[in-house]
Amino acid sequence: MAQQMGVAAKQYAFLVEGRWLSEGERFDVLAPQDGRVVGSAFRATPAHVEAAIQASVGAFETTRKLPAWERQRVLRVVAQGIADRREEFARVLALEAAKPIKSARLEVDRTVFTFTIAAEESTRIYGEWLPLDLQAATAGRWAIVRRFPVGPISSITPFNFPLNLVAHKWAPAIAAGCTIVHKPAPQTPLSSLLLAELVAQACWPAGGLNVLPLSNADAAPLVADERMKLLTFTGSSAVGWELKKQAGKKRVALELGGNAGVVIHHDADLEYAAERCVFGGFSYSGQSCISVQRIFVHRSIFEKFLAAFLPRVEKLKLGDPLDEATDLGPLISQEAARRAAEWVEEAVAAGARVLCGGKRQGAMFDPTVLTGTRPDLRVNCQEIFAPVVTVEPYDDFAQAVRQVNHTNYGLQAGLFTRDAKLISNAYEDLEVGGVIVGDVPTFRIDHMPYGGVRDSGLGREGLRYAIEEMTERKLLVMNLR
Repeated sequence: MAQQMGVAAKQYAFLVEGRWLSEGERFDVLAPQDGRVVGSAFRATPAHVEAAIQASVGAFETTRKLPAWERQRVLRVVAQGIADRREEFARVLALEAAKPIKSARLEVDRTVFTFTIAAEESTRIYGEWLPLDLQAATAGRWAIVRRFPVGPISSITPFNFPLNLVAHKWAPAIAAGCTIVHKPAPQTPLSSLLLAELVAQACWPAGGLNVLPLSNADAAPLVADERMKLLTFTGSSAVGWELKKQAGKKRVALELGGNAGVVIHHDADLEYAAERCVFGGFSYSGQSCISVQRIFVHRSIFEKFLAAFLPRVEKLKLGDPLDEATDLGPLISQEAARRAAEWVEEAVAAGARVLCGGKRQGAMFDPTVLTGTRPDLRVNCQEIFAPVVTVEPYDDFAQAVRQVNHTNYGLQAGLFTRDAKLISNAYEDLEVGGVIVGDVPTFRIDHMPYGGVRDSGLGREGLRYAIEEMTERKLLVMNLR
C-alpha cells in the first residue's frame, strides 16, 4: 500500500502552450523503495495532445527565427537554474527513480553540463561556402549551405535517467530553434515537469515546450502525426523499432538498449579494470543501456581478475536511495527484480555458477556475478537491465571480439589493453557505436557522439550531433553573371 510522505507531496501540473494545467486523471508517483507518494501529476488527454501539437507548430514560427544569442541565453538560464536547485532535483530523482542520492547528484550535474554545452553549440551551427565554377558552363556561380531547424519535435524518454536524458532532447532542440512536445516515462514524470518550470521561466516562447504525462495509446499522434517533423526516442529496442514503423515520413532518432561487453586482455591493469567493471556493472543497479553486462577476460588472468573483482562487488551497499552510503537501491519495480531473478535461475539451471549475489527481496536484487554461461542464455543475449554481470574466459583476442559481437545489440564496448595493434583491430571489428579503450562501455561524457548500431538504435546524441539530427541542410546557389 502506498505510504504518504511526512509532508504533503507536491502536485505537478503539466505544460501546454505556456499554460500549466491540472486537468485529466490525477495520479500518484510512488517511490519504488517503499511505495511512498513522491508527488502527484495529471494524465493528459488526446485533446491536450492536439493542443500541444498545434502550439508547437505555431511557436515554431517564432523559435526558428530566434537569433543564436537568444537561444544561448535561454540555455544558460536553464543550466544555472538547475545548478541553483541541485538538491531539490537530486531528491526528486532519488525518490521517483530510486536512484542513490550520490548518483542523483551526478545526474543533476551532468544535466547542467548538457545545457551548458548546448548553449555553446547554439552559436556554432555553421554552414559552408561552395565554389560551383568547376565546369565552364557553371562559371560565375557559387553557393552556400546553411542548417535550418527541421520543425516541431516529439520526444519520449525512459525512467532510468529522467533528467539528463530529457536534457539530451530539449537542449539541442532549443539550440537548433525547434519546438518540442515531450512524453516522460510514466514511472518518473516529475523530474521533467520540474525541468519544464525552468525552461518556461527562461522565457522560451509559449508553446515552444509542451510536457504531457500520457498513456502510450494517447501518445500515438506524437509518433504518427505529420506535423511533427522528428521523433527522438530513448527506450527499449522492441518499442523503438515499432515506433519507427509508425512514424511515417518523419525523421527518427533512436537510442535503444544494449548488453555491453568489455574485454580485459592479459596486459591490463587488473585492479583498475576490476574497479571500473564494478562501477560499470552495478551503478544504478545496472539500469543503464551501457551498463557492463558481459565481461571477457584472458584465461591467463581470469582467476586473478575474479580475485580483484568479487570482493569489490561484495562490498557494495544496498539500501535506501536517500542514504548517503547507499551504492545500490531497488530496481524500478518488483516486476523488474522478478525478471532478473528468473533469468539468473534459468542460467543456473543451464549450468552457470553464481559467484556472488543472486538473491531478491522485493524490488531489491543483490549485485550478482555469474560464470559458466552460454551466449544464448538471456543473461547474455538480451538486455537484463539489472545488477547482473557474466564473466567468462577467452584464449584468443579475435575470439573475444567475436564474443562481444555475438548479440543483436551494438551500443558501446570496453577494452582494457595496452597493445596498439589489438586496439586497432577492435576498433575495426567491434560492431558497436563506440569503442572505449582503458575503460568500461559505461563511460559517457555528454558532448560526445553517442548511439548504436543494429538493434541499439539509429542516429547519434551528444549536443552537436543531436543538433545535426534536428536541422536540415538548405542550399543557396548564386549566379551573378
